[in-house]
Amino acid sequence: MKEKKKMSLAMQIFIALVLAIAAGLLMQNHATFANTYIKPFGTIFLNLVKFIVVPIVLFSIMCGIISMRDIKKVGSIGLKTVVYYMCTTAFAITIGLIGGNLFKGMFPVIATTNLSYKMGETTSLMDTLVNIFPSNFVSPMVEANMLQVIVMAVLLGFGIILIGEEQNHRLVTAFNDLNAVFMKCMEMILKLSPIGVFCLLCPVIAENGAMIIGSLAMVLLAAYICYIVHAVVVYSMAVKTMGGLSPLQFFKGMLPAIMFAFSSASSVGTLPINLECVEKLGSDREIASFVLPLGATINMDGTAIYQGVCAIFIASCYGINLTLSQMLTVILTATLASIGTAGVPGAGMVMLAMVLTSVGLPVDGIALVAGVDRIFDMGRTTVNITGDASCSIIVSNLEKRREAKLAKEL
Repeated sequence: MKEKKKMSLAMQIFIALVLAIAAGLLMQNHATFANTYIKPFGTIFLNLVKFIVVPIVLFSIMCGIISMRDIKKVGSIGLKTVVYYMCTTAFAITIGLIGGNLFKGMFPVIATTNLSYKMGETTSLMDTLVNIFPSNFVSPMVEANMLQVIVMAVLLGFGIILIGEEQNHRLVTAFNDLNAVFMKCMEMILKLSPIGVFCLLCPVIAENGAMIIGSLAMVLLAAYICYIVHAVVVYSMAVKTMGGLSPLQFFKGMLPAIMFAFSSASSVGTLPINLECVEKLGSDREIASFVLPLGATINMDGTAIYQGVCAIFIASCYGINLTLSQMLTVILTATLASIGTAGVPGAGMVMLAMVLTSVGLPVDGIALVAGVDRIFDMGRTTVNITGDASCSIIVSNLEKRREAKLAKEL
């Protein structure tokens, strides 16, 4: 008897997504019920994902570095990754500003009196730099500070390479085994993702359904069109020219991660699924386990687009026209801020406050979009993780080419 073919994870997540939207729309008058009894199960799932993310980032980066056996190679991969992330973020914010300007005439003018938004603490560039480096071995893991966890993993990986193969073989085996154990735990947790997706998305739709169709529909539409344009144009071209992969194949392979990111709105939470997707698409395991955690922390293309659109919208509500030099300031601030506000929940809002301040717009304007931030966030996260994956594919391909060239020369 033939075994029944199992439904793919992408299909399961897609069905959960559709059911969540349908259930959310039906439960619009019972949003409190959805938030009280459905959302907690989504939170449990997200907690499990967050629990597994720190060990996966720590061990996968360490094992990736150890398997490269060469500090120069790690440096070359790191440099390519950071350059790619900075360039795509600059493109993203430019697309956001262009999109915002094109839609400007259609944006509603919302009264800006009685608005208040309390701006959180902003950290200076030097403080941000200092905060990348851990001062304690345990706290980065306890606080899930991804940048510090990455620095720890890199230092430990280098240390293991430098003590030499005679001494490190037991350590290498132990860390590879630990990595395998956490990957297995991750597989078990990911089997629950359709349930998690349903329980996370349903309350959001129940709470926001009708409200979204109202005043902010045009702003959301502008942001989502820019998200799609950036993903389809920038990532497709990059993957095709530098990654040697057809864009269609890339987006098809990325579907599970894209749908998961859309419903969970968590870049770090999507990391395990993203790792699985890019490996299936042919990305090198050790490169993916270095590039993706770094991207989940510093690559914020979707967030940059959101800032471009929202800066134009907030300016038009206050009757201000942004000049070209102000827009260039927005591009520069958003590109740099994307590294500074790494791993902060609701990082988009923090960055938007920085961007508005840089061009002298009232920070209170954030209150205009704060109500539907979660809906913006779903699209933001999806673009962010797709950008990380494209980088992983591209760096993998460039490294393969470099190795083939070196092999020829020998």
